[in-house]
Amino acid sequence: MTHSAATTPPLLDLYRMMVRIRAFEDAAEVASQGGVSAYGKSSDGTAKVKGPLHLSTGQEAVATGVCAHLHPSDYLTSTHRGHGHTLAKGADLTRMMCELFGKATGFNGGKGGSMHIADFSVGMLGANGVVAAGLPIATGAAHAQKLRGEGGITVCFFGDGAINRGPFLEALNWAQIYQLPVLFVCEDNRWSATTASGPMIGGAGASARAESLGIAATHVDGNDVEAVWRAAHTLVATVRAGHGPRLLHAITYRVKGHVSVDLAAYRDPAELAAALLTDPIHKARQRFADRGGDVKQLDAIEQAARDEVQAALAQAGSDPWPAAESAYTDIQTTGAGQWF
Repeated sequence: MTHSAATTPPLLDLYRMMVRIRAFEDAAEVASQGGVSAYGKSSDGTAKVKGPLHLSTGQEAVATGVCAHLHPSDYLTSTHRGHGHTLAKGADLTRMMCELFGKATGFNGGKGGSMHIADFSVGMLGANGVVAAGLPIATGAAHAQKLRGEGGITVCFFGDGAINRGPFLEALNWAQIYQLPVLFVCEDNRWSATTASGPMIGGAGASARAESLGIAATHVDGNDVEAVWRAAHTLVATVRAGHGPRLLHAITYRVKGHVSVDLAAYRDPAELAAALLTDPIHKARQRFADRGGDVKQLDAIEQAARDEVQAALAQAGSDPWPAAESAYTDIQTTGAGQWF
C-alpha cells in the first residue's frame, strides 16, 4: 500500500488490503493442512505449505492501517505472524505464496518460509521466528536511517508476548536515548502461544513500559482500521519529523490458534465468539454500508482478492523446487570447514 498524505481514511483502499490479507491467510491455512476450502484441495491431500504457519487472521486492520502511511523506502520488521505486515508493506502476494510452498521463486528461494520471509525491495527487513527479535533489528535500522539523514523511518511490529522479553526494553531504551525514527507497534492479540497474555504481564503493559522510558504511547482499537489509520497518520508524521520514537498499542484478537494446525481448545469458546463480533473486515463493511456505499463494490473487491490468491496458489504449485546445490548458498561458515 502506498504512502497516504490525506487526512481522511480511504476506506475502500483499506478494505481492499484487509481482504487480500484475509484471502491469503485462509488459503495458506488450508494449504498447510491439506484440507478443503473455496481454494480447493491438494491433489494428494497433503500439506503444501512447508514449516510452521502462524496466521494473522482477524488482525488485518493493524497492518493495513499502519502501513498505509509508509513509503517503499521506509523499513519494517515483523514477527512470526507476519504475512499481513508483508503484504501491507507492498510485497508481491504470489512470490510470498511461493515462499510458503518452499519454491525457488519465493522471496527467499524457499529457504525462509513463513517465519522468516523478507523483501528488501519494499523495505520489509524480515519476519522473525524468535519472539522480540525484531525489536533490536528495527532499532538498528532506524539508527542507520538517522545517520544517513535520508528521512526514512522504521516500523517495528511485535506482539504482547514480546514485552516480557529483554529485547523490548533494550530496544526502546536505545531508541529513546538516540531519538531514533522508529514507530513501535504492539499488536496486542491477547495470546502468547497457548497462554493468555494478561495474567503474565506485570503492571499496565506495553504503553506504561514505553512511557517509563519517556516514549509517548497511543492506544487504539486494533480492529477498527480507520482508527488505526488515524492514529498511525499522526504517529508516523511525528516520527518522520524527527521527534524521536513513539509506540502504538493496538488491541486486537488472535482468531486462530497459535499455528494453523492448533485448534486452540484451551480457549473459552465464549471468548472467541465475542471476539468474532469485532472482526475488522465486518466492521469496515458495515461502516461503508452505513455511509450509503454500495456493498457490491466490496463484493467485487473480495472476489478480486480470491482470484488473486487462487492464481498465486496455482503458480506456487507449479513452480520449481530449489536446486539441490542451493543448499550450500546463503550460509555462513566459521572457516573451520565443518559445514562441508
